[in-house]
Amino acid sequence: MKVLTCDIAGLLILEPKVFGDARGFFLETYNERRYREAGLDATFVQDNLSFSRRGILRGLHFQNPNPQGKLLQVLQGEVFDVAVDVRRSSPTFGRWHGLMLSAENKLQFYIPPGFAHGFLVTSDTALFHYKCTELYSPKDEMAIRWDDPAIGIEWPMKDPLLSERDSKALRLSDAPSERLFA
Repeated sequence: MKVLTCDIAGLLILEPKVFGDARGFFLETYNERRYREAGLDATFVQDNLSFSRRGILRGLHFQNPNPQGKLLQVLQGEVFDVAVDVRRSSPTFGRWHGLMLSAENKLQFYIPPGFAHGFLVTSDTALFHYKCTELYSPKDEMAIRWDDPAIGIEWPMKDPLLSERDSKALRLSDAPSERLFA
């Protein structure tokens, strides 16, 4: 497995070894020992699966307290995946990192606690899998606007389809400081 760091501390892109031939392929999606040796020292307690159609944007979500780290991978289709640093004391507070995750490239993206996360489906459909380091807690969840001009995410599609909650999300500057990370 190859591990790539990003320009924002804590974010990791993982490129698993893929063994393929004319019959198909095999890859290990998670092995606790190998991932710890590669620098991903996280304990996962919940797995989630999301199916969405082209143009659906989910996010930007995080929860605090009870923050979640997430190991993300697309099993079918393609998404533009984004992490936004919401750690107030971080030198990269409010900065974002985005990348294409697809069934074809098989990349994984690790987002530690302290980041908001969102993704936009760019293929006809996408099946999105993620492992979480903390259980989902609806009362602790918060959403930041996907199009907050202060963050300036360069989404590859205009006018995405949003949930009602995401369409009413706050700008980062309007988020209560106690809900962000120290």
